[in-house]
Parts: sequence; C-alpha cells; structure tokens
Amino acid sequence: MQKGHQKIQQFSAKDIQILNKETLYQGFFKMVKYAFKHKLFEGGWSKVVTREVFERGHAIAVLPYDPVLDEFVLIEQVRIGALPTSSSPWLLEVVAGIIDEGETPEEVCYRETREEAGLDIKKLHKALSYLSSPGGTTERLHIFIGLVDASNAKGVHGLEYESEDILVHRVPSTLAFDWLNQGKIDNAAALIALQWFAMNKQQLLENWSHD
Repeated sequence: MQKGHQKIQQFSAKDIQILNKETLYQGFFKMVKYAFKHKLFEGGWSKVVTREVFERGHAIAVLPYDPVLDEFVLIEQVRIGALPTSSSPWLLEVVAGIIDEGETPEEVCYRETREEAGLDIKKLHKALSYLSSPGGTTERLHIFIGLVDASNAKGVHGLEYESEDILVHRVPSTLAFDWLNQGKIDNAAALIALQWFAMNKQQLLENWSHD
C-alpha cells in the first residue's frame, strides 16, 4: 500500500433513511422533493436534508462508428438548455434516447439510431454507464459504440411529433478528436463516448473482428 493511501469508506443505500418523498410536478418529467438523513463519515447521522430531484428516467447514448472508413456519425440539433452558456445552442452529439418501460438499453440503441441517423447498427458494444448529474437528477446513461456503414449517413432525421430536427454528419475520427480538444463538442455523452473510444479502440476492434 502506498504511503498516505486511504481506504474508501463503504456506504450503501441502507445508510440513507428516506423520511418523506413528495411529488412537486408530474408531466412528461417529474420533480420530487426528498427529505432524508444519511450516515456521516465521522459517525452518527446527519440532520434532515431536503433536496428537489429531477426524475426523467434513464437513457442510452450511441456513438456510431465505421471502422472501414474510420468515421464517426454525429448528429446536430438545437438544445435550449445550452443557450445561456453557449455561442450556439445547436450541439454536435451522439445518438441518444430515453429508455421506456419494458425496453432494454440495447433495443433503444437500435431504435434511436434508425430514428435520429437513419442507420442500422450491425454490431453493438456496451462501453459503460454513468450518472449524469446525481446532485439533482436520478438519470443514469448507458453508453454504447455501434458499428455502422457511414457511407449511408446523410440528411435530416427525427420524429416530427417530438419536434426533432436532426442533421447527420459524417466525421473522420481525427477531426472528431480535434473538435473534442477545441471544445466544439462539449456535451457529456459525446465527450465520454469519444474518450472511451480513444482509450479502448484497439480492444473494441479486436472484439468486433471475432464476433
């Protein structure tokens, strides 16, 4: 053990007491107010803590990649939440979608890639999952890499009844990573998917070659 290394204390869900849970708003999404106590690092229990939490369900994100052309397929659409802090609220993203009740993450990957990029996934690899912003939302995102034929990627896609207006881009991998370093790609799912790909590309391609 290295000098100064500290053991991480292992708390779990049983170390939180939910005292009250109140729905403040119920629409397409839900806002819930929690009152809870939790165990403290130095022993004992906290005072009552209240937090408002945004509950929007869980989601997937897919980075479509063509190993023959060495291209990613990225999508561009307007995101009103980016408006206060971005020069443009039209963001370069990966395919993404909410997991509906009864669906598996993999099923959503195939569905959303067809809807948002007009592509069929040939092979699908689960990269990781992460909590998007656990201080304020329960959402967990599952990140996948999808093998596609990028030569078919073009046009504008999306569902009209969901007010989607999604432009498809074929992006050489070197350019995508340049955009990442320049801050042109600055949303969490795309950042994490691309960084995971960069770290695991060789192993991923080996796995696909043996499938």
